[in-house]
Amino acid sequence: MRLLVARCSATYDGRLSSTLSSAVRLIMVKADGCVAIHADIGAYKPLNWMNAPNTITDEGERWVVSNPKGERLTIEFDEVLEDLSFALDTDRGLTLDGVERELQELLADHPTHLEDGLVCVQREFRTDLGPVDLLCRDSDGGAVAVEIKRVGEIDGVEQLARYLERMQRDPLLAPVRGVLAATTIKPQARVLAESRGIGWVEVDLTELRGEDDLEPRLF
Repeated sequence: MRLLVARCSATYDGRLSSTLSSAVRLIMVKADGCVAIHADIGAYKPLNWMNAPNTITDEGERWVVSNPKGERLTIEFDEVLEDLSFALDTDRGLTLDGVERELQELLADHPTHLEDGLVCVQREFRTDLGPVDLLCRDSDGGAVAVEIKRVGEIDGVEQLARYLERMQRDPLLAPVRGVLAATTIKPQARVLAESRGIGWVEVDLTELRGEDDLEPRLF
């Protein structure tokens, strides 16, 4: 994590255009390439940001942050007041809520609920940005990364896209497909997933529980 407190201005060019006038702001650069510009108001939401994957070109008094979608954030520095870097843990550190935990356990046991021929290889497969919920193989032997949410939203798609970008670098896995699984997936998340080449599946938890009840057990 790199933290800069600086007097700066910024211009974003992408789906829309926006400009921030010169002021003292906090700039956060995360290990995955996310860049966010914060003011001293507005709770957690930044004034402007670029989600990973990004390329950051440091030109000294100017940064140009760009991504494969053609978006660009240009930050002009008038004065850098503080520049700090820290190595933070990349694990999520969060306990899954009850529904997400149950979905992960059930889908690990019954991955064909997501896709015919799917086999779960590992739960909580570690990447350098954190663990993806399930690593699976499809009927052709291809790797499939499954991210599980109670409700599938845009953030879940972005999170899975970051994992996939890292996993594609592993020659033992690539090419890797992604699937977002949730009890409900918002329309905006469906559109974004499809635009990123990520599949999505709405899971009927009651039906999935029924499949689990059919499994023989030893008592």
